[in-house]
Amino acid sequence: MKLLGISGSLRAGSLNTQLLKVAAGVAAKEGVELTLFDISEVPLYNGDLDGDVKPAAVQALLDAIAQADGLVLATPEYNYSISGVLKNTLDWASRPAFNSVLTHKPCAVLSASMSALGGARAQMHLRSVLAATLSPVYLEPDYLLAAAHTAFNDDGELKSADHQQRLEQFMQGYLSWLKNKQ
Repeated sequence: MKLLGISGSLRAGSLNTQLLKVAAGVAAKEGVELTLFDISEVPLYNGDLDGDVKPAAVQALLDAIAQADGLVLATPEYNYSISGVLKNTLDWASRPAFNSVLTHKPCAVLSASMSALGGARAQMHLRSVLAATLSPVYLEPDYLLAAAHTAFNDDGELKSADHQQRLEQFMQGYLSWLKNKQ
């Protein structure tokens, strides 16, 4: 099984990208490959560019999503919502409407935030966007990493055994759910 991870943050020290890397390690222990896709080159959505020949970064995104059995999306919370770059990426991937690479693509949603809520509001908005793309979302249990700026050690690992255990539980649940959907 192959998964594609997309972080909604472009920052070099992104907490959400770090969380995806830890999730990839958890997936690997389950015999599943989780590859991260860099969205930094995806241009702003422009319908004039959305023809038969798409920008190279967009085509690479579409191909990567099409080849994946599922998506693991990690979203920061910006102004109570998802980041513009993540929304833009999903806008590109959602075309053509109701028949895109996102249609029926099983998704998992993670969030890491410096806030005490761990990105809960962003997750809610992301689930709403994914409903519009007809992408089923694994719902239980949520994985929200609050105070994420204190959660990782210098090696990029989660410091707390509880955080690690909850991530393992989340990923194992998602993988089981995903296997049942195939």
